[in-house]
Amino acid sequence: MIKRKGEFHRKTSETDIVVSVDLDGKGTSDLTTPVPFFDHMLDLFAKHSGADLLIQATGDVQIDDHHLVEDMGICLGGAVKTALHDRVGINRYGSVVIPMDEVLCRATVDVSGRPYLVYHAPLQETRIGQFDASLLEEFFKAFTDHGGITLHINVLYGKNAHHIAEAIFKAFAHAFKEAITFNQAPGILSTKGHLD
Repeated sequence: MIKRKGEFHRKTSETDIVVSVDLDGKGTSDLTTPVPFFDHMLDLFAKHSGADLLIQATGDVQIDDHHLVEDMGICLGGAVKTALHDRVGINRYGSVVIPMDEVLCRATVDVSGRPYLVYHAPLQETRIGQFDASLLEEFFKAFTDHGGITLHINVLYGKNAHHIAEAIFKAFAHAFKEAITFNQAPGILSTKGHLD
């Protein structure tokens, strides 16, 4: 079986990020970034998706977290795209509804090669500790654009912003895991014969 591992390095005047991912790992994470809340979200993604995740990131967080969080989405998307190779034999689709206390979130994934994000979450103009929660949408937009993944995130209801963010990442992780799992059917799940 092919090893589904990918790495992506991005260095700009604003950030320097290396992301490595093993899609068939054990859900471990080794995260070195200056944004603790976002580390918590990425740790949730690794644990719940079963992917091993290594991120080393620095950036101009003295301005704000925007560049770093968006660029981590670019890097994770690029690493995942590499790890998926030709996407032969995967389920392609994944969908899950996850509760987190008073929050209910639905995430639906199509590992189609076509990037698209639909994001409905009541987190605009919200801070979770020092973290600007509106940056979560920026992260997912960068991830889907560079990973070639269609992702729909819909928070059905909820009040606590931290719970909402956790529900989003847990739902995303479980839907992603379902989509990249190998199925019993040979080939690619597309009448086009390829996913890109």
